Amino acid sequence: MPTARDVLTPDALSMLQTVAASGSFAAAARSLNLVPSALSYRVRLIEDALDVLLFDRSGRQARITEAGVELLRESTRLLGEIDAVANRVKRIATGWEPMLTIAVDSVIARDPLLDVVNDFYALDPPTRLKLRDETLLGTIEALTSGEADIAVGSVLDAASLAFTATGIRSRPLGELPFVFAVAPHHPLATLPEPLSDDVMRAHRAVAAADSARAGPSMTVNLVGGQDVLTVPTMQAKLAAQLHGLGGGFLPEPMARPYIEAGHLVERRTERAPPMVALHCAWRVRSAGSPGRAMAWWLERFEHEATRRALLERHRGR
Repeated sequence: MPTARDVLTPDALSMLQTVAASGSFAAAARSLNLVPSALSYRVRLIEDALDVLLFDRSGRQARITEAGVELLRESTRLLGEIDAVANRVKRIATGWEPMLTIAVDSVIARDPLLDVVNDFYALDPPTRLKLRDETLLGTIEALTSGEADIAVGSVLDAASLAFTATGIRSRPLGELPFVFAVAPHHPLATLPEPLSDDVMRAHRAVAAADSARAGPSMTVNLVGGQDVLTVPTMQAKLAAQLHGLGGGFLPEPMARPYIEAGHLVERRTERAPPMVALHCAWRVRSAGSPGRAMAWWLERFEHEATRRALLERHRGR
């Protein structure tokens, strides 16, 4: 006996739509260039496979049942998806990738990144995007492990010793200054400056965890012996410091709106605040030139305004 998968073909779904639209098997048969008995037999095969009645044949009209209404509703969706898949396949054949995964370091400003995503979608591409939140070495690891196609905000570039033989290319994204900040009610907010390591060691630090899983991880500007609250992203680190849970260095553009609003206090420290060089990195395809989606994104990263926005235009600025 045929199964539902056997009988619910695109042609069969279109046939059912014709019967429903025509209102009778005779009219539908004429439209489909079939004899009524052949059409009735085909509909009966579908009903038997589904074990439901799709049309009430008790009168002269072919009145659709509730089950038939539901099937037609779903058939419209399924046929639309088939058309969409066909269109996507045709467009992918022109050089668009089916999927592009972008690993985004948590120091990158999200609003301008989503502006770029919006511009990409304005092209109506067949490529699906996947954004991954990463931090520190986890950003480049997502690329070198094959889990991402582009890494935005990597602290390492392609010339770094560990990645010279992996087919990775990179270009500078820019330099990101950091400032040490605490909440106004935190004890470090009122102690004499510059804060020494010994003074900071007596108070908890907040650190964004390196998202690297397979390789070594990185810690930045922590004092040995200091209590540490570890959080998953730089955004979470900012939130913890706003709550007074600890102190630490934050990207200056991310912290500045909160410093100006009085929600954070910037403090000078004996250790120099870091200035971090960030990079955009990507994997070179063995086939040669990048796909159209990657080429579009790499071209956007060549714009200085885009690079500056990704580093500087955090919420509130």
